[in-house]
Amino acid sequence: MKVLLHICCGPCALYPLAVLRGEGFAVTGWFFNHNIHPYQEYQRRRDAARQMAEQEGLELVVRDEYRLEEFLANVAAEPENRCAYCYASRLDAAAAAAREGGFDAFSSSLFYSRYQNHELMRQQAEAAAERHGVAFVYRDFRPGWQEGIRRSKELGLYRQQYCGCIYSEQERYQPREQR
Repeated sequence: MKVLLHICCGPCALYPLAVLRGEGFAVTGWFFNHNIHPYQEYQRRRDAARQMAEQEGLELVVRDEYRLEEFLANVAAEPENRCAYCYASRLDAAAAAAREGGFDAFSSSLFYSRYQNHELMRQQAEAAAERHGVAFVYRDFRPGWQEGIRRSKELGLYRQQYCGCIYSEQERYQPREQR
């Protein structure tokens, strides 16, 4: 079964890639993350995904689109709900790319993170799968959290310090009392 794996970043993709390959899936990586801010951070993560793919022998398709204005237009009015848009936009795009690329299914390295809302992501991925007529492969990759960290350090991959968007960057670096 051919699976398109949406990759949010190189380090987060290592464990999901190993699991899916271990289950016998033929995996192709797909990078699309229009939410990452600032642009230099976007470039670092894109390049780390490319580095990981090369080191792991993974074919990687990069949808190299930095669409900050579109992202902000969809979340600025209610930044507390930004994650719902962020998940939905990337998972829907992944489902569409899987369908267009002739893949049997899609998944995402987002399901590796201990910090994401897995139930909301799963609902959105299943809805996208139905909309685009392609299967969604759900796996809870969180049990491999430490393994992914260990491997990413071994490989010398750039490891980001926040989820990706301008709001998560602020939450990471601004003292709580100033937010």
